[in-house]
Amino acid sequence: MELYARKRRWKWLLLLAAFMIFGGTFIYTSHLVEKVRTEEQKNLRLWVDAVNRKAQMVSYTESFFRQIKEEERRRVELLAGAYRRLATSEDMADLTFFLDMIEKNKTIPVVLTDSHRNIQGAANVDFDLKKVKRLEGEILEQFSKYPPIPFEYLKGRTHYLYYTDSRLFSELQEVLNDLDRSFIDEVVVNSASVPVLITDSLRSRILAQGNIDSVLLRQYPSVEALTDFLKSENEPIRITLSQYGTCYVFYRDSYLLTQLRYFPFVQLGIIGLFLMVAYFLFSTARRSEQNQVWVGMARETAHQLGTPMSSLMAWMELLKMEEVQHPAIPEIEKDIRRLETITERFSKIGSKPQLENNDVLKIINDSLEYLKTRTSRKVQYLVDNKTGKNSLPIPCNVYLLEWVIENLIKNAVDAMGGIGTFTVVIQEDPKHIILDFTDTGKGIPRSKHKTIFQPGYTSKKRGWGLGLSLARRIVNDYHKGRIFVKNSQPGVGTTIRVILKKD
Repeated sequence: MELYARKRRWKWLLLLAAFMIFGGTFIYTSHLVEKVRTEEQKNLRLWVDAVNRKAQMVSYTESFFRQIKEEERRRVELLAGAYRRLATSEDMADLTFFLDMIEKNKTIPVVLTDSHRNIQGAANVDFDLKKVKRLEGEILEQFSKYPPIPFEYLKGRTHYLYYTDSRLFSELQEVLNDLDRSFIDEVVVNSASVPVLITDSLRSRILAQGNIDSVLLRQYPSVEALTDFLKSENEPIRITLSQYGTCYVFYRDSYLLTQLRYFPFVQLGIIGLFLMVAYFLFSTARRSEQNQVWVGMARETAHQLGTPMSSLMAWMELLKMEEVQHPAIPEIEKDIRRLETITERFSKIGSKPQLENNDVLKIINDSLEYLKTRTSRKVQYLVDNKTGKNSLPIPCNVYLLEWVIENLIKNAVDAMGGIGTFTVVIQEDPKHIILDFTDTGKGIPRSKHKTIFQPGYTSKKRGWGLGLSLARRIVNDYHKGRIFVKNSQPGVGTTIRVILKKD
């Protein structure tokens, strides 16, 4: 009893120490993870700020280009006005001014045509006016980017001024497009390893993506579902690009940060799994050692009993030869047979017993009859056979099963203090024989229902605490059955159930 009390205390102390180690490890790891997370969040904020600044710069550049574009349109309109005034003005001073205005246009490609697109004049073009007489084909497509400006050149005759972007503006536009592309690339391939997604204004089309896990894409197959998920984590950044107009940048925490967030729990799970495996291995090793001790003790006991039992048998034969008559001689013969049975029991411990069909009712009745004369007369023994059968054959080993029943009877008699009722209730189902052994003793606390079957546990001042442990070993290991405390109430009694297979 004291052994298991100390063992229980040590278990609680070790469990407390394990929790303290777990707690300390978890807190320290969480602290480290939080520090890394803070740094990650700082990098993420820097990345978001950089994206915002770059987007503002791109937006400003686009605004600047729009102003240049509008300025070129105004210049073309001024040119058209100059051509118009040139055709209608009679003042030489005006003519000189307008001619000078037209001559100073060194950048904007312009083509002057009549109503039939016959070229009347051109400036800053990259084709030969001597060979090209009419605005058509690729040249017409090039100068159709903007609608032509009509004006009346001579009375009743309408001319048109076609124009396109200047070479400088085209180069600047290409620079702007490169800026847009580089902006997208820098956002998608970011040093912070942030999963990022760029969509159009309606969130219906993905313009670019980076560091997006394929699992996430499978989980959210539609663009709207994916952007809703990303929006739930961080507010998207709104940007304006010349190629796409208004766009949105969706992003979430980096995968490293996500992994770090769950790292303490993973670590705790791994440590817990390791301890469970270690506990299982140590328990297995301990049970193996216990089995070896059981086998060694049992065989040594059988060996030690053999010598005095042989002597007793010899003395009994001598008394028979001398025809000695005494009432104690039949009882001594019973006890000698009993010693033979005990020796047989111990010899079978550690080896696989031979199971044969035997009547469990006969085994129970024989055990009760033997112990009735060897226990207090104030104990009443009852058998309640609910099966209604006269025989219940099951595969078992008679010697070992008798040992189980006798141990249960002796423990019950001790629990009742030699006064009370011991009842055996026999039931069956299609696959099992169910035996309930009930006493009217002092009962067993619920916390001890499993402990009583462990080796060395006993509530008696004298005793090894091996009876119920042997009973469990015989029922569970040798007969593949079950033995357990069905119910017990302090001061009322205890019922121990044994379940045995029919085949």
